[in-house]
Amino acid sequence: MKQSTRRWSALAAIAVSVLVVGLDLTVLSLALPTIASTMHASTGDLQWIADSYSLVIAALILPAGLLGDRYGRKKVLLAALVVFVACSVWCAYSVSIGELIAARAMLGVGAAAVFPMALSVIPVMFAEEERQKAIAVMAGAIFLAYPIGPILGGFLLDHFWWGSVFLINVPIVAIALVAVTFLLPESRAEKRPRLDLPGILISSAALTAVTYGFIRAGQEGWTDTLALVTIGAGAVLLALFVAWERAATRRVSGQPLVDLSLFRLAGFRWGTILMTMVSFAMFGLMFTAPLYFQEVRGATPLGSGIRLLPLIGGMLVGMVAGSRLSAARTGPSGKPLPPLVSTKMAVTAGFAVMGGGLAIGAFTGLSSSMGFAALWITVTGLGLGIAMPSAMNAAVSPLTGERSGSGSALISAVRQVGATIGVAVLGTVLSNGYTSQLNLGALPESVASAVKSSVAGGVAVAKQLGSSALLNEVRSAFIHGMDIMLWTCCGIAVVSALLALAFLPRRSGQAQPARAPEAAAPAPREPAGSAEPQRAQ
Repeated sequence: MKQSTRRWSALAAIAVSVLVVGLDLTVLSLALPTIASTMHASTGDLQWIADSYSLVIAALILPAGLLGDRYGRKKVLLAALVVFVACSVWCAYSVSIGELIAARAMLGVGAAAVFPMALSVIPVMFAEEERQKAIAVMAGAIFLAYPIGPILGGFLLDHFWWGSVFLINVPIVAIALVAVTFLLPESRAEKRPRLDLPGILISSAALTAVTYGFIRAGQEGWTDTLALVTIGAGAVLLALFVAWERAATRRVSGQPLVDLSLFRLAGFRWGTILMTMVSFAMFGLMFTAPLYFQEVRGATPLGSGIRLLPLIGGMLVGMVAGSRLSAARTGPSGKPLPPLVSTKMAVTAGFAVMGGGLAIGAFTGLSSSMGFAALWITVTGLGLGIAMPSAMNAAVSPLTGERSGSGSALISAVRQVGATIGVAVLGTVLSNGYTSQLNLGALPESVASAVKSSVAGGVAVAKQLGSSALLNEVRSAFIHGMDIMLWTCCGIAVVSALLALAFLPRRSGQAQPARAPEAAAPAPREPAGSAEPQRAQ
């Protein structure tokens, strides 16, 4: 097999690994109602089924990057996939809520390493001129899970028991394991980094506390004492972690868990921030669109997934256009020419288009057609396809082969916390907008409480009572909340476009700042087209 073919085949294997983690997140939300009725789970139980997974990822995502740099990114990725597939089977055949929560937590152990390891091999395998295309493939795999998850999950729930949604992972991971084993070259830091145990413990506690605090705030409200205390404790621990890492960097023999000097680079700093803001803005679409299709338009989960396919169409068009416009060129005489569009302008334009799509969606009304929904979802996907790969490339390009694992884990950790905050903040915006439009004075308190809890609860109550007036009120109230939420996401996209225009470098691929003299020299990067692994000393 040619070296170039092998590299792109290896990237496909990595993309499959990332896809399976995304599928798990999307299919779980479909299965929760069935799990609740089959296993007699309470609302708190359902929350822990979802939250245990997120908390474990938050705790382990930074150590996973260090392990990849130390022991080999291929080895860590393979181990993570084995854990992931084994725990998927465990989830499928769990016989109690406690067992399912434990299985989901262990599933998070595997997921915590998959994305950082997948992202970390890109700077090693691909030279700068090919890297954006490689990142576009990775980003496509991430977002492909959103419509595919409901389509597969809806089909399985219609024909099999709830555990079948976890078994989706088994054949996909099996393919990924074989492909990664035979196609992905091993890479690791030339000088194995030491295990920064204090840094691991402090960062794990900090990210877990912040993640749990925002999850609880989203569920219980922003006045909940435990949520505020946990967020505050997490912030203090994050400050302590930064101080410890800086001290470790200054010590002669010190090797920090993460290289905080990366944030001195405008590309890494703003690329990471803008990737996180993409997650923020996209939550508005990915959270509200399925609810809109199912509860307002009456679609099944399978139908909801199909209606999200325009997102993928727009995203693919955006990725292809963005990659071609941002690619390096050669003139008639073979002289290198700059790209037609700089990284700065690609990200700026992508966020602007995304903001336009979200603004169109914010005009959704009760009588809006499915064609209107397809329009604004497609435009949003187009902007996402242009912005996301370029922002990710800006963040990844400064990473060297020496510490690409820990650097990628740092990017993933920031995105993980950002996504959690986005869920809490934007979920509150949606909930407040929904309840503000309800007039339920004539209903008993218990019934009114069920209506206020969620649009699904309101639709269920209206159908039980046979009240078309209440059904229209609930659906109109949800659309009002959705429109406010989409306007908020539009504002985030516009602010992101302005930040990219003001601060993002025109070109990605800046060199990493010089390390202290005691640090190891970066391992030489593979030449483009080579698939030979970087060896540890």
